[in-house]
Amino acid sequence: MIWNTNLRWRLPVTCLLLQVALVVLFGVFVRYDLDADPHWIGRQGDENTTSDMENEFYYRYPTCTPPAPGLPCGVQGLLPQPLAKGAVAVAWATGRPLGLINADFCVGSVCVAFGAVLGKVSPVQLLIMTLFQVTLFSVNEFILLSLLEVKDAGGSMTIHTFGAYFGLTVTWILYRPSLHQSKERQSSVYHSDLFAMIGTLFLWMYWPSFNSAVSKHGDAQHRAAINTYCSLAACVLTSVALSSALHKKGKLDMVHIQNATLAGGVAVGTAAEMMLMPYGSLIVGFICGIVSTLGFVYLTPFLESRLRIQDTCGIHNLHGLPGIIGAIVGAVTASCASAKVYGIKGLANFFGFDGFKTSWDSSMQGKFQAAGLFVSLAIALVGGIIVGVILKLPFWGQPADENCFEDSVYWEMPEEPKSTALHPEDSTLKPAEP
Repeated sequence: MIWNTNLRWRLPVTCLLLQVALVVLFGVFVRYDLDADPHWIGRQGDENTTSDMENEFYYRYPTCTPPAPGLPCGVQGLLPQPLAKGAVAVAWATGRPLGLINADFCVGSVCVAFGAVLGKVSPVQLLIMTLFQVTLFSVNEFILLSLLEVKDAGGSMTIHTFGAYFGLTVTWILYRPSLHQSKERQSSVYHSDLFAMIGTLFLWMYWPSFNSAVSKHGDAQHRAAINTYCSLAACVLTSVALSSALHKKGKLDMVHIQNATLAGGVAVGTAAEMMLMPYGSLIVGFICGIVSTLGFVYLTPFLESRLRIQDTCGIHNLHGLPGIIGAIVGAVTASCASAKVYGIKGLANFFGFDGFKTSWDSSMQGKFQAAGLFVSLAIALVGGIIVGVILKLPFWGQPADENCFEDSVYWEMPEEPKSTALHPEDSTLKPAEP
């Protein structure tokens, strides 16, 4: 089949339509939070706030900046709240302000899913995929956090598990049997690996702030940062050790160092706020370093050859499997929570047992945590199938198999440098004499 990759009208029209839709949605539904409103001065008196430095900005901005520099195109802040007890109102608009941190989390989930399809789809397909995914992300987050009342501060379930398996399902539907025709362009080069390591370093440094960004001020936020750091540290050591052990000459693989070293931050996300304890965080990082590195070596080739899942960036190993591990760790940690560890008041306050969940106990919370994992997987798989079928339609400007991973299909590329010699006789390279 001959694909038409000319996006001259399709891409601009799609971008402009989405931009107009965002402007309308923001104009109708999005408002400044009270801490960003001129009424803040009046609120200071009502809440006995004596200094402008007590504004939410000075707590949240340092943790808002690192998570994702993407545009706040997530629409979860616009999604419905229950209009009555026990009812889910599938309708827009509640007056709930759009949280930029939560929108960044939504964008993070989209970036995860992109990793499965990069190089094989067109910009228009990515835009369409984003539009559907942010909506599904919002639905999934609403069910987990508002209905099931699960704890998922770092988004092991809502961001990583959902994003990974949504992207993997889409790429499974878009399977290309002749992708080997352009496979050689998918491999990395030295300078690309160096630039990628810069991204890895920034992600590693700021992951504690990512996992603690939406936690309550005080001990929960402090605990989330400590647990994340410990898990990341253990994951680095394990990934480096295993990468060297799996190579015949003991060398390190840049793919493992760029990716598997971050898996600990993914896996500790759900339990980041909980009393996981530093040694527990180290164990989580140790397990994820092993699972992620082995996944890149053995699982990725198996998925492509046997299950027809062409995972371009290995998101299954960095986000999918660690996300599932994180959900399990969160469910177990919640089930083991006790008044002895948290304190009677701390346990009730942390899990919300002093609210409408007065009949709940730690065991019930653990069950709901586990249910959240299955809900995330179900929405990701079903949504991925539907979106994949839509993206498979032949008019989105997708590249041919032999043109995948080729930048020049959609980007204007600089011309190759020409020789400075205007004429053959001007060249300093003389032909060999006979």
